[in-house]
Amino acid sequence: MTPKKYVIGSQGRRTHPLIWCAAVICAILAIAVITAGIVVFVGYIIIHPRVPVISVLSASLDTFRYDEAGLLVTQITIDILAENANAKAHATFQDTSFFLIFGGMEIAQLVAPPFDVKKNGSQDIHYVVESSPIPLDPEKMELVNLFIRRNDVVFELKGKFRAQWRVGLLGSVKFWSHLNCWLHFHPWNGTYTNPKRCSSKAK
Repeated sequence: MTPKKYVIGSQGRRTHPLIWCAAVICAILAIAVITAGIVVFVGYIIIHPRVPVISVLSASLDTFRYDEAGLLVTQITIDILAENANAKAHATFQDTSFFLIFGGMEIAQLVAPPFDVKKNGSQDIHYVVESSPIPLDPEKMELVNLFIRRNDVVFELKGKFRAQWRVGLLGSVKFWSHLNCWLHFHPWNGTYTNPKRCSSKAK
C-alpha cells in the first residue's frame, strides 16, 4: 500500500504598506546624505577655504629699565596683522585675547573687540603696552642682567582668537586659533630682531 503524501500549502503574505513607506524614506535619506557629501566635497575642492590667521607684523621695545630696588618698567609697541586669504568669504575675528609674558609672569593683556576682514583682505591692530612697575625677585633680576649681557631681551606673546566665516553651501565655519610667539628685542635701541614672522595656528 502506497503511503499518502500530504503537502502543506501556504498562502503568500503581502508586505505591509508601512514597511514599503519606511523603505522608500530610508532610500531617500540615503540618497540625500550621499548627495550632500558630494556637494560638500566638490565645494571644498572648488572654494578651498583657508583658516584666517593673525601674525606679529612688527614690534619695538620703547622702554626697558629697572632700578636697584628691583622694579622693572617696560613699554612695548606691537603691530598685529589679521589676514583673511579666502577669495569668496568675509571673516569675523572674535574673542581675541593675548597675554604679554616676561620671565613667566603675565604683565599685560591685549584684547580686541570683534571685527571683520574682507575677502582676500587684512587689518592691522596696533597695541601700545605699558606695564605697571613690575617687582623682580633676585632670580628675575639675574634674568634681566643676562638679557642685557646677551643684547637680547625676550618676551612671550601668547593667546587665542576665534575666526568665523561662511563658505558658500558649506555654511558657517568656526575655528579656534592659538598664537604663541617669542619676541626678541635689542635692549639698547629697542629693535625687534625676530628673523621670521610668527603666525597663529588652528587648533
